[in-house]
Amino acid sequence: MLNHYETVFILTPVLSDAQMKETADKFKNILAGANAEIVNEECWGLRKLAYPIEKKSTGFYCMLEFDAEPTVIKNLEIQFRRDEKVIRFLTTKMDKHAAEYAAKRRSLKSKKEN
Repeated sequence: MLNHYETVFILTPVLSDAQMKETADKFKNILAGANAEIVNEECWGLRKLAYPIEKKSTGFYCMLEFDAEPTVIKNLEIQFRRDEKVIRFLTTKMDKHAAEYAAKRRSLKSKKEN
């Protein structure tokens, strides 16, 4: 059974835009290789952190929303821990209300872009 997940990860601010995109693509490929279906992806760019992490006050925020088997999450989080470019990550399983809200938010965003 597929569950709906959302993962947000923060990359170190010393990366170039190309390195940031390359790292985000790496995690998308890990999910794709595990037969996860990526529903939405957003890169929020360089943001100020609420508190310093590893003596850094900013980081590149990325969010992936996907449908996957529960076993995929363990492998994904191992890859986050192994990558020194990732300074924080959080994966949450979305209940039906959160999934509906995310779908509504995506549709509003796509209307604004048109």
